[in-house]
Amino acid sequence: MRAVGYRHPQPITADDALIDLDLPEPVAAGRDLLVEVKAISVNPVDTKVRRNAQPEAESARILGWDAAGIIKAVGPEVKGFKPGDEVFYAGALDRSGSNAELQLVDSRIVGHRPMSLGFAEAAALPLTAVTAWEMLFHRLKVTEPVAGAANAILVIGGAGGVGSITIQLARQLTDLTMIATASRPETFAWIKELGAHHVVDHSKPLAEQVAALGIGAPAFVFSTTHTDAHMPAIVELIAPQGRFGLIDDPKLLDAVPLKRKSISLHWELMFTRTLFQTADVQAQGDLLNEVSQLVDAGKLRTTLSENFGTINAANLKRAHALLESNRAKGKVVLEGF
Repeated sequence: MRAVGYRHPQPITADDALIDLDLPEPVAAGRDLLVEVKAISVNPVDTKVRRNAQPEAESARILGWDAAGIIKAVGPEVKGFKPGDEVFYAGALDRSGSNAELQLVDSRIVGHRPMSLGFAEAAALPLTAVTAWEMLFHRLKVTEPVAGAANAILVIGGAGGVGSITIQLARQLTDLTMIATASRPETFAWIKELGAHHVVDHSKPLAEQVAALGIGAPAFVFSTTHTDAHMPAIVELIAPQGRFGLIDDPKLLDAVPLKRKSISLHWELMFTRTLFQTADVQAQGDLLNEVSQLVDAGKLRTTLSENFGTINAANLKRAHALLESNRAKGKVVLEGF
């Protein structure tokens, strides 16, 4: 089968930062589905792993943590799926990825594809939807009010893949006032189009801008990017006893300033359930099916922003470079081999 991977961690400018490969076809066993991949999307985790993780000796690592496709075969322990079903999923950090014609994936973290979307549009959603859902409802528990706080959430980095779906989920499933950040005219417009009540500029002081909205101190803050730079403003603007969550990897995170306001800290990694095979792994498949139903009901839209064409090393290099520029909006997808 055709696939794209890498043999050594390198900057994306290197000629062989990503390479086209020909690999044996995998075989489904246990709870696994064998999926014929039709479309993928690219996430920051792809670029982080490519830059930093050395594959095992004399082997190549296949990246990719978003896919939509058609089930080709099922393992003997699979329930609820059959060959021919169309699915979407985000995969697992410790398994071979979706940048391949065929992929094995644990059936418990797979959802049925929204039938109102094409494969490319569907592939834009899984990783970010799981991340946003887990942060909103499993970590920050946004449906449980914070006494005296504004029933509002600030999402830092609202135009990125996670921010784009967080805005939609919060608008459709909660009564939160949604504040999101951007810094360019096109990302301001994108965030408003997705449903944010307010947009503020993260290149300018955040606390003053949020205070100027006149709604009070928000109960929740979700930081998707550059958390270390925004940390002083977050501590200043969030309500006492508020809940703060992040998904990025700051070199240093000083949590001590959170104590005075009794702010709780929540760090989300959507791969935790699969990495540790937690008792609730099935929650990811369940929530993806809920996302699928919301899409088909017209309540959520794809966050696809750009389609970079067929799945090959050259096009994936372009996608990695765009994400590393920090100027991507929504999700970049690739489709077909």
